[in-house]
Amino acid sequence: MALPQQLRKESDFDQLPHNVPISAIIADIEEKKGFIDYFRFVIEVKTKGGSKYLIYRRYREFFNLHQIIESKYSPEDPQRPGPNTCILPSLPGKIFIGNKRDIAEGRIPELNTYMKRLLGLPTWLLLDEALRMFFYQTDQDSQQQPRALRRLRPPTRKVKTVKPKMDLFSSPRAEAMFDFRGNGKAELNLKKGDVIFLLQRINADWLEGTVNNQTGIFPQSFVKIIKPLPTSDTEAEGELPTYSCLHCFLLTSSGVDTRDICVQEDLSIEPTYSDLLSRMRDVFKVDDIALNYRDPEGDLIRILDDEDVQLMIRESRYQQGKFKRPVNQFPWELHVILSSDLSVYSTEA
Repeated sequence: MALPQQLRKESDFDQLPHNVPISAIIADIEEKKGFIDYFRFVIEVKTKGGSKYLIYRRYREFFNLHQIIESKYSPEDPQRPGPNTCILPSLPGKIFIGNKRDIAEGRIPELNTYMKRLLGLPTWLLLDEALRMFFYQTDQDSQQQPRALRRLRPPTRKVKTVKPKMDLFSSPRAEAMFDFRGNGKAELNLKKGDVIFLLQRINADWLEGTVNNQTGIFPQSFVKIIKPLPTSDTEAEGELPTYSCLHCFLLTSSGVDTRDICVQEDLSIEPTYSDLLSRMRDVFKVDDIALNYRDPEGDLIRILDDEDVQLMIRESRYQQGKFKRPVNQFPWELHVILSSDLSVYSTEA
């Protein structure tokens, strides 16, 4: 049976408030870096009154909105018969595997179609609170300063497309091409294959960086630059991001896997438990894990929630004087184990 055609009466449309959104298009995507890296869509919204503004939404916010309006207005819901139902547009489904940038880019045409059809539904649905809040420009939205909006540029302008790099880290870094033995405490010892996080340039021939929990200087001729330090002339458009290093360990029966993870967060950040757990799963490629930290006595303490994370951070501040750490390294460390492994914990009464 053919679905009923949904028409929006012109007289009803004329009675809508001027601030009701009537069209929306994705202008760009932006990558947000931190303990969890994700992409959000930069959306230009146009209201009935003719005003335009930008909002920033993640896919999961689209998903949450769709679930709300589907529960209210879908005619397939037998619990909600009546006149206030309509055929809703289809939302592109969740994708769990693949490069995040490619996934976000691929969703743009489908999400644009979804928003176009959603905002073309009967006027009474446009007044729904959940829908209006989704397209409403919050204070946080208005404070954002996008550097460029690719899809809002004039069509006559040529835009250079740069293929995204598959970087595992987000900070300036280099790879040691040869072994280097430092002369004195100020110089780093490097082994071929080491990845060094770059902090600053000392002169034309020497750099300063962090590797294997140590900070020092080293000759540039011994390394291959993977991602260069930003320069004020070419890369610094505004304030440069802050990069911090998190020292973490995966403890298994076969040994210890040590990693220095670089995140674009300030050292004073207090991450959530879920963010840390998700990041460690991604780093070590293991799902069934538990997070831990070492207390002042050296025992491993399991982290179960946000309060445990805050306790770990507080205790690390009391121990800062006991350990010499690189200037860009968090004062706390994560010890990751398999969830079923209880052998690492002290059993003394």
